[in-house]
Amino acid sequence: MLSDVEIAQQCKPKHIRDVAAELGITEDDLIFYGKDKAKVPLEVLDRLADKPDGKLILVTAITPTPAGEGKTTTAIGLADALHRMGKSTCLALREPSLGPCFGVKGGAAGGGYAQVVPMTDINLHFTGDFHAITTAHNLLAAMLDNHIHQGNELNIDIHSITWKRVMDMNERALRDIVIGLGGKANGIPRQSGFDITTASEIMALFCLSSNRADLERRIENVIVALDKSGKPVTAKDLQASGAMAVTLKDAIMPNLVQTLEHTPAFVHGGPFANIAHGCNSVIATRFAMKLADYPVTEAGFGSDLGAEKFFNIKCRAAGLKPTAVVVVATIRALKMHGGVPLADLGTSNPAALEKGIENLEKHCENVRNVGLEPIVAINKFPTDSPEEVETLSNCCKNMGVQWALSDVWAKGGEGGIELAELVLEACKQESTFHVAYPDDMSIKDKITTVAQKFYGADGVTFLPAANTQIKQIEELGFGNFPVCIAKCQTSLSDDPKAFGRPRNFNITVRGAKVSAGAGFVVAYAGDIMTMPGLPKVPAAAKIGMKPNGEIYGLF
Repeated sequence: MLSDVEIAQQCKPKHIRDVAAELGITEDDLIFYGKDKAKVPLEVLDRLADKPDGKLILVTAITPTPAGEGKTTTAIGLADALHRMGKSTCLALREPSLGPCFGVKGGAAGGGYAQVVPMTDINLHFTGDFHAITTAHNLLAAMLDNHIHQGNELNIDIHSITWKRVMDMNERALRDIVIGLGGKANGIPRQSGFDITTASEIMALFCLSSNRADLERRIENVIVALDKSGKPVTAKDLQASGAMAVTLKDAIMPNLVQTLEHTPAFVHGGPFANIAHGCNSVIATRFAMKLADYPVTEAGFGSDLGAEKFFNIKCRAAGLKPTAVVVVATIRALKMHGGVPLADLGTSNPAALEKGIENLEKHCENVRNVGLEPIVAINKFPTDSPEEVETLSNCCKNMGVQWALSDVWAKGGEGGIELAELVLEACKQESTFHVAYPDDMSIKDKITTVAQKFYGADGVTFLPAANTQIKQIEELGFGNFPVCIAKCQTSLSDDPKAFGRPRNFNITVRGAKVSAGAGFVVAYAGDIMTMPGLPKVPAAAKIGMKPNGEIYGLF
């Protein structure tokens, strides 16, 4: 059996100008990064302003196993199926982070015969967007510490500084550090740390910006600390925002690539859904909606994380109204939620599957919480038994949801035709989408609403630090922001080992901060960390390069 990278290396991609031509984009509009990828200037989107939007299709998932359930693979296969059926289709996906690539999950460009290419480029440095975001973030950190070193004219309270540095790598040793230990010439000593780039507020606001002016406005509003009178100190106050925006001037243009079957795909931006809002850029989504009748996008992890934030943060900020939502489920994950250990998921167990269905039920409820009807895609694995497929089929019927068996990993677009037909039927209706809570609700009530509606919690326990921080955020005038709850991805609750559909629980919010540039309030639930660590055997240990430059081991 070929690996994902071997399948991708066998692909003969079209020249990217030919992929762009299918969308109505001319060669003169493209900024080429070789023959198989290009950036599209924002002026092209301006020209499309009066064109009607396509029917936006979101792909989300149930609570995943550590390796994921093929959400991106299903999104790509669905788009390929629509493309095969002669429909005007375009993907809008996130860029992978090097953290998971070298850590647990491997690559994030799809899998099997449902991938975006060039797979190795996309998974590694691609067009440099992540590096630009990392640099812009760290430029602000450098200017902040330099300002303090040079006399601290803004009277910054160094104990209030919340702005860390970032890198696109899993590195637990950098979570908490002390900087400035080299004496007076090397900066003021203080406690700090690193987050992963995907958790950076610059990544979040980058993905929520509508154009370059909006990008710079959002950067200006980033709060790094308070002064000694309690007033926020921003990137604009530090005179850093202009240079930061310049650093992102090319990155803000979306990247156009293609699938193995030559379906156009924008791959742009990459916040994690467990510690950020988990969606690709608004700009890329708008491009896809203007250029295709059926734009397909995805949101990270389960519907309690990426989809909830897609609905209540991204759609609110950009005025988006999805028409159809696909919930990806796998038999192996449902067996895990039914109590089967990870090592035994390949063994047929219809009883455990039936027990684990309650997790799928909750994710379908989450879609209904915003006025839409879910479509279940059962992502097929070779270990699925006919008895398990029949059990899952009967359970979906009992839940009253439309479902389709998706075999896009093995068959590409051909394996997604049944799913595409259900999606097309759903797209005949006008969108009935609505956000789950109003702007004027208090921050605590917003957090409680998400916990109850999307996690199934009884309520929320706010620790003293969180109470103090939320009160301060509201007093500073940010109480109308939506909330972005940072929570573990392996459970609907904030307990990473509580599988299935946990009941009779509260989530615990230990802290909160305002991301004024991104336009949301982050609440930290449970023990979630914003800098992951590597596993005992990282994926990086299996990656290498042949003498001819060909990469192996990248998923």
